[in-house]
Amino acid sequence: MKDALNDFTARTIALIKKIPQGKVSTYGDIAKMAGNPRAARQVVRILHSMTQKYHLPWHRVVNSQGKISIKDPIGTAQQKTMLELEGVEISDDLYVNLEHYNWNP
Repeated sequence: MKDALNDFTARTIALIKKIPQGKVSTYGDIAKMAGNPRAARQVVRILHSMTQKYHLPWHRVVNSQGKISIKDPIGTAQQKTMLELEGVEISDDLYVNLEHYNWNP
């Protein structure tokens, strides 16, 4: 049986899947591209609840300042490592240079 995803959720999932290796996007940019610029927190919820089921590259999404913002230290370390393995440089205070690494389709 096929999932009945709402339009915003389906667009969000499709966009996140398109983020290429070595690039990042922000929660807010994904929300904007999916049709609701005020839904950054909804993007967070979609990532949290649907990453495993839809095999989303969750590690390629950061906050609006380009910072890894996961509250769990293990998750933070995992995201940092995964991005670095793709060639993304992360500062000591966990920032990604959005001017260089931001994905803008």
